[in-house]
Amino acid sequence: MVADNRFISNLKENFKCGDIVIRLLYLNIGVFVLVSLVSIILMLFKIPAVAWVNYLELPADFGRFIFQPWSIITYMFMHAGLLHILFNMLWLYWFGRLFLQFFSSRHLRGLYVFGGIVGGIFYMLAYNIFPYFETAVPYSYLLGASASVLAIVLATAEREPNYPVQFMFIGTVRLKYVAVFMIVLDLLFMTSGNAGGHIAHLGGALAGWWFASGLRKGYDVTAWINAIVDFFSGNRTGRSRKPKMKVYYSDKQKDYEFNARKKERSDEIDRILDKLRQSGYASLTDEEKKSLFDASKK
Repeated sequence: MVADNRFISNLKENFKCGDIVIRLLYLNIGVFVLVSLVSIILMLFKIPAVAWVNYLELPADFGRFIFQPWSIITYMFMHAGLLHILFNMLWLYWFGRLFLQFFSSRHLRGLYVFGGIVGGIFYMLAYNIFPYFETAVPYSYLLGASASVLAIVLATAEREPNYPVQFMFIGTVRLKYVAVFMIVLDLLFMTSGNAGGHIAHLGGALAGWWFASGLRKGYDVTAWINAIVDFFSGNRTGRSRKPKMKVYYSDKQKDYEFNARKKERSDEIDRILDKLRQSGYASLTDEEKKSLFDASKK
């Protein structure tokens, strides 16, 4: 009993102290284990598990979606089997870590949800617009984190297209070619047995490109998602706050020295960001990486 309590405490502590990638991994795996256990218990009592699971998956039928609108969120944490969640979590871990080299944790959190939402909308629209899918609409459901993961991959590729990625048996491949390959693959399999999944991937890819290109222009399409998550989680750190204390300087010399130091720090960060854009994250020195990290926390 003590060992069980210690195990649960360790899981809670790892989740609490982990970064956003670890937390998303825990959420996905936790949901998968919980849903699997409940389904097994229902099967033991000869109760069909499909009915209640469908309420967490995204239906292609708009009529059903009206009665379960939460599924546009819950479906991106659901998985059909062990291999399904294994591959999705591996991609989430690899590319989530890479994403955090160029964007913030809040961006990843928001993009995971935004990519899933856009992917889900693409899926429902395609199944209701194209006659090819008309017979499948009543019984088709979407589940999985793939659209969210594709959004993360495409956002990173748009930000650093020439970033080298190592693949076993293949070698080094530039990130832009990985993104292009995945998009082409999904286009080719839009009429396959997993058509809905591939269509959702394309929606997630669009969301990733939309996010990265918009952020480059100063617009964050995930801001509203993070604001909602912060509101319901009781976290207000993402919002700007008025300082509780104002500092006044007694003479103009102190004002001048303060502004001079502030400008010097700002110029240094601008120089590091220019270097990052031109040569990539790997070209930064340890001191430059630390300066950039410290600036991101302010």
